[in-house]
Amino acid sequence: MITSEVEGKVAIVTGAASGIGRAVVELLHERGAKVVAEDVNPTVLDLAQDGLAPLVADITQDGSAEAAVLFAAERFGGLDILVNNAGRIVYKDIVDLSRGEWDWQMQTNVTGAFLHSREAQKAMRPRRSGAIINIASYASFFSFPGISAYAASKGALAQLTRTQALEAIPYGIRVNAIGVGDTVTNILNHFREDGREFLAEHGGRAPIGRAAHPREIAEIVAFLASDRASFIVGAVLMADGGMSVPVG
Repeated sequence: MITSEVEGKVAIVTGAASGIGRAVVELLHERGAKVVAEDVNPTVLDLAQDGLAPLVADITQDGSAEAAVLFAAERFGGLDILVNNAGRIVYKDIVDLSRGEWDWQMQTNVTGAFLHSREAQKAMRPRRSGAIINIASYASFFSFPGISAYAASKGALAQLTRTQALEAIPYGIRVNAIGVGDTVTNILNHFREDGREFLAEHGGRAPIGRAAHPREIAEIVAFLASDRASFIVGAVLMADGGMSVPVG
């Protein structure tokens, strides 16, 4: 049954305090998973309940991935699912972009995912099963002015997904990504007050005519984490309302 597709599994979700991450945490938990909800924002502690353990951590820092995997093992007995959701965006033309801003972008979108994937695989390989889902973007494949650092980071995440998938599948671990389109979250709020409204408006340019809701992306995560997706390996599954479809 879909409503129990991840029942009994243990998951770590990064960037879990809001937006897509929170929607993923809530959906996996509803469907029977035990979940470690990891975020640098201490508001993640508000999610605590039976079978849902929050963890305040900066995913870019050495030791945070190891601590998250250990926490999952100690609280819930192991690790079956990793969702690398935490993400940031710098919205500047490349000539205005500082080295610090470039590094800030890459550390979360790529380095944090690498560190958590590495430690998750170490835990999953002896069990010869597992699923890792990376939250990529339509910007993994195309771009537009102002998002050079973001597009570069999401392109790197797509390639990390493909390479890691080849390394992991002999151990029964499936690695995939989702090419997410505009989704109404708080990702832009650090530099514009109308971030959610901007995303909703920008999403209207997609063929579907609107932006996504976080729960819609969470449904795809749950599918990729489940046995229903048992033959999907190394894919970047596009969920962008048709934004990436070439127009003749």
